[in-house]
Amino acid sequence: MKILNEIKISFPSRSANESFARIAVSGAVAQFDPCVDELSDIKTAVSEAVTNSIVHAYNMEVGKIDLTIRLLEGKIVYIKIKDYGCGIPDINRAMEPLFTTAPQDERAGLGFAVMESFMDKLTVRSKVGKGTSVILTKKIKSRKAADE
Repeated sequence: MKILNEIKISFPSRSANESFARIAVSGAVAQFDPCVDELSDIKTAVSEAVTNSIVHAYNMEVGKIDLTIRLLEGKIVYIKIKDYGCGIPDINRAMEPLFTTAPQDERAGLGFAVMESFMDKLTVRSKVGKGTSVILTKKIKSRKAADE
């Protein structure tokens, strides 16, 4: 699929940067003129993915998060959030609703379920000791289709 635009940003895994990631994605996706609900869904999924990297990947240390946003033909949004942290030993288990590796921090364990519910597709790739990539895709509807 042809890439119409691509933005790549790297930032430290500090909680203050979660809102920055949401704003960056919003600015990029605005080029497709999404409806408010679509934009809200995307921002929520990005927030969950970035928060997972901040909370789980680096075990309270500051590491690097890479954010790639691609706008593809057909009004498809591709977003990749990549960290270089501890990795996920069992992706299937981690994606189960209510599973968390940080129950002491009162984490709900719903991050992946939330991402999956708001996006058309969620892909998670991870290698222990190397990091995790979360890929989110969503097709933006035309305004006319969204209003019907």
